[in-house]
Amino acid sequence: RPVGLSLFPKDGEEEDGEDAIILLLKRAKLSVMKGELEEADKILHQALRLSHRSDNRKAIVYTYSMMANVAYMQGQLDNAEKLYKASMSYLLAGDMKEDDNAILEMSLKLASIYAAQKQHKLALAGYEFCILTLEEKIAKQKDLPEDVLPAEEKANTRLLLGMSLDSYARYLLSINQLPVAQKMYEKALQISNDVQGETHPQTVVLMNDLATVLDAQGHYDEAHSCVKRAAELAKETQHPEEHMVLNNLAAILMHKEDFLQAKQVYQEALKQAQQKGDVASAQHIQEELAELARRRKGSK
Repeated sequence: RPVGLSLFPKDGEEEDGEDAIILLLKRAKLSVMKGELEEADKILHQALRLSHRSDNRKAIVYTYSMMANVAYMQGQLDNAEKLYKASMSYLLAGDMKEDDNAILEMSLKLASIYAAQKQHKLALAGYEFCILTLEEKIAKQKDLPEDVLPAEEKANTRLLLGMSLDSYARYLLSINQLPVAQKMYEKALQISNDVQGETHPQTVVLMNDLATVLDAQGHYDEAHSCVKRAAELAKETQHPEEHMVLNNLAAILMHKEDFLQAKQVYQEALKQAQQKGDVASAQHIQEELAELARRRKGSK
């Protein structure tokens, strides 16, 4: 969320219009939380009209960025791209710096849009801009005392770098650039570990993703120790995606030709997926079990 509602100027005369905008934005947010994205979009268009009418720049920017997020969630990537660019233009015209986290967050969204559209040059340029800018910013902020820059703000910038590295790694994995993807996942995992701790859900997901990229390169032993730790942490913390981590562990065991152990782990993963009502994962695991049976047969 680039600009907080509390930042709107509280000017007596404008309060009525402003209260109406804030109310609309709150309703839109609620619709998003309920998954009613079309309804949210309608409400945001009303908020945008009111914001323009009262010439409230902060409300315009906030509304544009929310509309962009909604379009992104709906898979309307061309529209989301236009809206993110409009938000960024408003923010930059209002003297916001290019390395502000709000700008970088939107730049990251744009990079992931280009990645999804297979616009490789734009995606690479976008990811590299976000990562390099954030790394420079973190280096500059490192020794600033708490009264100049609170620790929470420093942590948020590091987490945004972690998100950028994670998103870039996923893109690199999809275009089969495995060694670079591995490097990005390692950096993202390090940040998540340092800032959020080993038991944080995001750390567990990154550990699992790193195992995937190691496995894809045939580094089965490294992949196994990585995913084994992720599975232990997922169990310990009752991670909502434990069944997916177990599925990955089983696949890596299968690649290591530890067929017996792989079967047991797949069965546990299937049981959990069915309990959680995750139909797609359950189907995938059943396909993997069939593949395992074929491999076991072929190895005899």
